[in-house]
Amino acid sequence: MTLNQLAVAAALACAGVAHAAGPAAPDLIISNGKIATMTREGAFAQALAIKDGKILAVGSNAKILKLKAAGTQLIDAGGKTVIPGLNDSHLHIIREGLNYNAELRWDGVTSLKKALQMLKEQAARTPDGAWIKVVGGWNEFQFEEKRLPTLAEINEAVPDKPVFLLYLYGLGFLNQKGIATLGYNADTKFKDGVVELGADGKPTGLLIAKPNAMILYTTLGKTNVLPREQQLNSTQQYYTELNRLGLTSAIDAGGGGQAYPDDYAVSLELARSGKLTVRTSYYLFAQKPGKELEDYQRWLTMTKPDRNDHLFYANGYNTEGGGENLVWSAADFENFLEPRPDMPQQMESELEPVLRLLIKNRWPFRIHATYDESIDRDLAVIEKVNQDTPLNGLRWFFDHAETISDKQLARVKALGGGIAVQNRMYFQGELYWKQYGEQTRQMPPIKKMLEMKIPVGLGTDGTRVSSYAPWPSIYWAVTGKTAGGLRVWQPKDVLSRYLALKLMTQGSAWMSGEEELKGTLAAGQYADLLILPQDYFSMAVEQIKNLESSLTIVNGKVVYAAPEFKQYAPALPEVQPDWSPVKYYGGYQNK
Repeated sequence: MTLNQLAVAAALACAGVAHAAGPAAPDLIISNGKIATMTREGAFAQALAIKDGKILAVGSNAKILKLKAAGTQLIDAGGKTVIPGLNDSHLHIIREGLNYNAELRWDGVTSLKKALQMLKEQAARTPDGAWIKVVGGWNEFQFEEKRLPTLAEINEAVPDKPVFLLYLYGLGFLNQKGIATLGYNADTKFKDGVVELGADGKPTGLLIAKPNAMILYTTLGKTNVLPREQQLNSTQQYYTELNRLGLTSAIDAGGGGQAYPDDYAVSLELARSGKLTVRTSYYLFAQKPGKELEDYQRWLTMTKPDRNDHLFYANGYNTEGGGENLVWSAADFENFLEPRPDMPQQMESELEPVLRLLIKNRWPFRIHATYDESIDRDLAVIEKVNQDTPLNGLRWFFDHAETISDKQLARVKALGGGIAVQNRMYFQGELYWKQYGEQTRQMPPIKKMLEMKIPVGLGTDGTRVSSYAPWPSIYWAVTGKTAGGLRVWQPKDVLSRYLALKLMTQGSAWMSGEEELKGTLAAGQYADLLILPQDYFSMAVEQIKNLESSLTIVNGKVVYAAPEFKQYAPALPEVQPDWSPVKYYGGYQNK
């Protein structure tokens, strides 16, 4: 965020206080709620007023209802808990928007039997020539059976249409029809992966990443994609699904195969027409190995940080900076089915010029890094560049950082960096322990980061490994448990419910330079909030992962309403195509 933006934010805050004391009439009042302002732990109010997309005032029912005018809309929260809108610090939201309607989601499904039944049912309605795809967001430990599907089960469920299942960054499953459709055979080879062959010398359908996921991404890229009109619909449906789960902001981390500007055209069109309902800040992900510097040199002429293309929302659809992939040689895929990969020797010589370019042009940046060995080398390059091309407060951060050391955290702090953490261990904790043994240190060491006053934002890393659902991430933060129930954190490391929520609201806002604008429910803040069906602060902890919103508001307008608030629900176009899994199952299975 620029100094001018900070000045504007301060002015808005002052204006909000002035409005509360002055004659301005609110557009909307929410009353009779348990409103968690998140300005401090234990701070609650009964009502709030909204004007022009910002919070006008917060207080008692009596105080706020006095502001009501003839045109003010009233929503009675019915005693329910109201919290700031959730903000995912690391989500591949733009890419998933293009694909959501074409994917069958196993996120949250609790039995393999049910998952295979969904696969079979979806195949029956999918037209010839289209793939049935399950692309991330699940693992075997969430199932009652505690195992993966077999190739025989997949082929029995769908014998006549192509199927591709993506399992974390480790495995892919093709049915026999999928193998035939792709033309994979004994001669099909990948540099960093294995096409498993059976005793007959033919592909079995199992794809094994060794160690990076390019075999899986390449195969996924050969499946069908939605036409543009359906991508527009898909993106709207996905953003509404995120609103259902309480998300009002997300910081997009780019992705392989997501080229700028072509693969941003759909979301840009929707932003310019005011139809995107999650404030989206996006970082640009280098696409071509060995050509990353050229990518960023070109992108510097096409866009700039803080450029907003949303018709209605401030900071509604913004270019933010570069990353998470700055150079391919610095990528250390978190495939815990395989030993840790070593980054190639040329990594430093490729990363340094990209960092110099971004820092010189004042582009914020983020860097994917799982292991402390990778982080050590990344930090050495940042420190070297900082000596003659100073960061001088430029916003930058690591993504993931599961095994970052205390000494490395001190170096991050000295450079003014932050850490975006995600619940990847919720999905992969058992696999990490199997590969490296039982761990006693918190992974990632969030408590140590906070103790050192390093900015931390919580997220998901959805959708190709983890689920995009934010509540399992919050559940992981307050329990230290995986989807399968394994406790991977010590009791002393779990976060309070207040702190976990703060990290996925105000904490994540730091990653886009908006920590003064959103994340609390106070005068002058963006009016992004949700009403919950249960009290997050007192409900049974095991139910937190299944939470969703009853009513979601972005920029002062209702963008999602559950049946109990159906009178406020906005119109949404029908799901396209008619056979889309989303039409029949929705997305995250938290019911």
